[in-house]
Amino acid sequence: MSGIWVVLEEREGRIGRISWEAVAAGQRLASQTGMPVSAVVIGASTEAQAVEASAKALAKVVRVEHRLLAQYTADGFTLALHQFIEQERPAHVVFPHTYQVRDYAPALAARLGEVLIGDVIGFGDGPEFTRQLMQGRLAGNYRHLGDGPCFVSVQAGAFRADAVEAGKAEITTFAPTLEPAQIRTKPSEPFRGSAQTVDLGSAQLIVSVGRGIKDAENLPIVRALATALGAEIAASRPICDNGWLPMERQVGSSGQTVSPKLYLAVGISGAIQHVVGMKGSQCIVAINKDPEAPIFEVADYGIVGDLFEVVPALTEAVKAAKQ
Repeated sequence: MSGIWVVLEEREGRIGRISWEAVAAGQRLASQTGMPVSAVVIGASTEAQAVEASAKALAKVVRVEHRLLAQYTADGFTLALHQFIEQERPAHVVFPHTYQVRDYAPALAARLGEVLIGDVIGFGDGPEFTRQLMQGRLAGNYRHLGDGPCFVSVQAGAFRADAVEAGKAEITTFAPTLEPAQIRTKPSEPFRGSAQTVDLGSAQLIVSVGRGIKDAENLPIVRALATALGAEIAASRPICDNGWLPMERQVGSSGQTVSPKLYLAVGISGAIQHVVGMKGSQCIVAINKDPEAPIFEVADYGIVGDLFEVVPALTEAVKAAKQ
């Protein structure tokens, strides 16, 4: 057995950001194991996605194509990938940790007598796979001991999509054998967690607000800073629970996972449930009047002060810098 295969997921004809994060994870795993890393795109017509993926540093890109894969079904994807994996016999199969993957990947692993190590946030020697437990309070390290392929899904934001190396990969096609009777479910619209007005996971600049704002009437202070920076506004759970901002703006274990270039945490204490959703950010700046606030433990830069004084001053400084 050899080789690492990354299963890519497309939405609306393009490969999603979290799939590129899975490629970054596969490339990091390849650097540890010395194995080549390749990618799989699945569907009825995958030429555009394959060409998109072939511009990355991959050994090859395989189009797993069949007319019964035009729309996602757990049966179709499981059967097609099962046949492909039996042919290729990879050492590792890496998935983005999406709703779709959670639907079919455990069944795929079980068909091959393996388990899925889900929601992985990092790799160690061995390789050893790290995933969080109890909403991020603990971390567990796992090793694959079976004879078959090791199935892993990676948490959104744990690896950087912009870290994917460029290259030029060969494109080939694999045609699985599928029959209509094997597809036991009728395809429907893809699941969406909420009718999101913004995908925070794709935002490069985020200003996030917590309980330190005290009242919904004070939110314009933070909005002004976000506008000056050209950033999206987000929040910790209490802000969304109170209805001060929509739930789709929530960052954390029960909200969105983000990994922007800049995450500015305003009046956020840094509870673990929030931190697990944003600690993959490239640069974290925290503003809090409590010098012992846990958010400073993960921040790259910290400002100890009253946000009602610091934020307006910061907003004016940003505006002045743009003039």
